[in-house]
Amino acid sequence: MNCPFRLSNPGATAAVTGATAFALVAGAGQLGLPFAAPAMASALCAAIAAHGAATSTAAARRLAAAANSRAATSLGAAVGAVEAALGVLGHRLGQAHPVSGLPTRETIIAQMQQAESGVLGLFAVTDLARLTAFDPALADRIVGECKDRLRKMLPADRPLCQVDRGHFAVWYGDAEQQLADAAMEAAAYALGDDIAIDGRSLTPQVAMRLTRFDRTEGVDPAAFLHQAIALLSLPGGHVAESGPAVAVSSTMVRERFALEQDLRHAIDRHELRLEYQPLVDAERGQVIGAEALLRWDHPVRGAVGPAAFIPVVEAAGLAEPIGLWVFNAAVREAKAWQGLGAQGLRVAVNVSALQLRQAELPTMILRLLQHHCVPPAALEIELTESLALDDAADCRRIFGALRRMGVSLAVDDFGTGYSGFGSLRSLAFDKIKIDRQFVTDVDVRRDSQAICQSILALGRGLGIRVLAEGVERHEEYAWLRSQGCRHFQGYYFGRPMPAEAFRRFIGERERLAELLGLEQELLRIEARKQQGIGA
Repeated sequence: MNCPFRLSNPGATAAVTGATAFALVAGAGQLGLPFAAPAMASALCAAIAAHGAATSTAAARRLAAAANSRAATSLGAAVGAVEAALGVLGHRLGQAHPVSGLPTRETIIAQMQQAESGVLGLFAVTDLARLTAFDPALADRIVGECKDRLRKMLPADRPLCQVDRGHFAVWYGDAEQQLADAAMEAAAYALGDDIAIDGRSLTPQVAMRLTRFDRTEGVDPAAFLHQAIALLSLPGGHVAESGPAVAVSSTMVRERFALEQDLRHAIDRHELRLEYQPLVDAERGQVIGAEALLRWDHPVRGAVGPAAFIPVVEAAGLAEPIGLWVFNAAVREAKAWQGLGAQGLRVAVNVSALQLRQAELPTMILRLLQHHCVPPAALEIELTESLALDDAADCRRIFGALRRMGVSLAVDDFGTGYSGFGSLRSLAFDKIKIDRQFVTDVDVRRDSQAICQSILALGRGLGIRVLAEGVERHEEYAWLRSQGCRHFQGYYFGRPMPAEAFRRFIGERERLAELLGLEQELLRIEARKQQGIGA
């Protein structure tokens, strides 16, 4: 397109981006530009484009429409008006992000002001700040890749801005929210694909939010954008918790980020596995099941301890996919136990707070049980005491659904929180597990003895099974058994072991009988002591 006119100050407009031109075109009427003819509109488009603004076809159509509806004295006057507008707004609308080259937030705020209402989409690369802390150059490359992916997923005339280092905004205008939502989902999916950089595979963590802006509600566009970004930083609408300040070095941040990236691929690379620690019924003299415990075998780091990676799983939002993997593997193993001839074996699986916030958790568990043809009674779900109290409302709803299915429920680490008769009864648990800190040296510590006796009495009163976990010495087992405890878990009976080893352990009845038989004399001694005290 040839343009017979030139702007007198090209330098003032050289930084104007395509989205800036779009904003100026969209607001041409409000800028007071005196358009008179389609030719004039074409000339203005060419003038802006010649100085760095990639005006779109849609923008040209808007100008042409404006030209047909407005009067102007001359083409030169119209060009002068555009130049004046650029001089006023150029410092704001002409800003481009130094990394991506995209327009900054001022551009999208201007579009919101012009449109009065519309749909705003936001994307956040949530782990970018941590990456920037130890490798800003790599973070910049991630930003550039994300920008390229978004630009490919969006129509050429769809305004895209980078509103801060880790957030991108898309203005959908008057598009239907359902269509905008579908477009956002597709773009988020593309953003979340692995990025290969220098031989490494990095997985961006992407959050998104779609919200409708309506200026008639008295909301300022800049404030609205700020609030939307803040809400996007709190996934699920949960309030961020504050904690004590901790000195964090760049080395620690780098290591945490690398660990998180490796975890994101652990399932696909078959690095996760379950081990099983036996659950013993001393009264029946047999193994009644096992607790499934997650293990991670890293190809370079070796065996990574749960204390090192479980907090990362929860903080990085991996509780759902990894939790699903654990449930599936545990239920599949419970199916294998059915062919061993042992009756009533149950696998116990721990759930996290994030899993409990998933309304579909009971449905997911039911489908897994049905898929593997495992009865609900073969599954037991464990929840820590403190978590049960923190999420009491959610527990009642989800646990109620699980109990109706026939799944057993247990309170783990009992005694470390502040539960009592009321909370246990309202949450309807089938079993409580005495925390290991009260089991350790219980045969010689009077404070632990008093706590364990109280918990055992509480269990009897409520009709709830009580299990002592963390039993490592036969003296601990003997004392607890003398107090009426019949369910046990701990190194004394067996360490966590691979699935094949646990299957063999189930059949080693003589070994278990020996472990239980060793205590008979100690039990008689303890009984005689109590009789002497009573006399």
